[in-house]
Amino acid sequence: MFRWLTDRRRRRILETPFPAEWDAYIAENVAITHRLGVAERMKLRELVQIFLAEKHFEGCGGLELTDEVKVTIAAQACVLLLGRDDPSLYDDVGSILVYPSVVRSPPRKLGIFEQPRAPIGAGVALQGEAIMGGPVILAWDVALAGGREEAHGNVVFHELAHKIDMANGAVDGAPPLPNRARIRRWSAVFSAAFDRLQRDLAAGWPTAIDPYGATNEAEFFAVATETFFTRPAELRAAEPALYAELAAFYAIEPPAPPPPPPLELSPFGGFGPLGGFGPLPLN
Repeated sequence: MFRWLTDRRRRRILETPFPAEWDAYIAENVAITHRLGVAERMKLRELVQIFLAEKHFEGCGGLELTDEVKVTIAAQACVLLLGRDDPSLYDDVGSILVYPSVVRSPPRKLGIFEQPRAPIGAGVALQGEAIMGGPVILAWDVALAGGREEAHGNVVFHELAHKIDMANGAVDGAPPLPNRARIRRWSAVFSAAFDRLQRDLAAGWPTAIDPYGATNEAEFFAVATETFFTRPAELRAAEPALYAELAAFYAIEPPAPPPPPPLELSPFGGFGPLGGFGPLPLN
């Protein structure tokens, strides 16, 4: 009964024409959409309409909450749903709190009967956070840079992957899976890849998956999802079994971004995309 009412409400949402300015925001700010097919782009529009109608956005820290902010974040969030077409994966997403930039969390408070045995550290700087049963917190400048592929990684993919992980009531790196066989296979593949990441980092080897993924199983799933959608070819080459599990779960194989332009040799020596030495690489 509730499913029927939800489907009916969503059909009514989709009867509203998709605003042309929303298309412009997505084209400008969500680079991956330029590599999608026509059918996928149309499906993304529908998912964005539903997401914006069902989720509450709030501007924090002085941020003016505009349609551009909401549409840009919603489109990135809905990329993760494109293959599955299952908005229920975001049932744990009630509110999205958007700050202008990186926000610092407050220091941990002592419990009622707790005595401090060491100095209580300051809060940590957050680009994003997903709270089980609570909101998603995002820094707008980081979300925009990730959407435009102007920065390493994508904070929206990362935090919404956490919410998908939470959809089955646990934060353990395992999203909702259809049967025990899939759960066993997922556990075997992800455990092996997680252990391999930790070993490679300990040995000083470069890894396709960001080192933050070695924090715990939940962060590993979020970082693996982020890598799957932002650098799919690299992940498939480095971790083919992990890539296959993610492709099966998300029911999509993301289009890889184009390679960077070739560097041109400067007449003065050195390389740079426009000649000269070019900027030094940053970690």
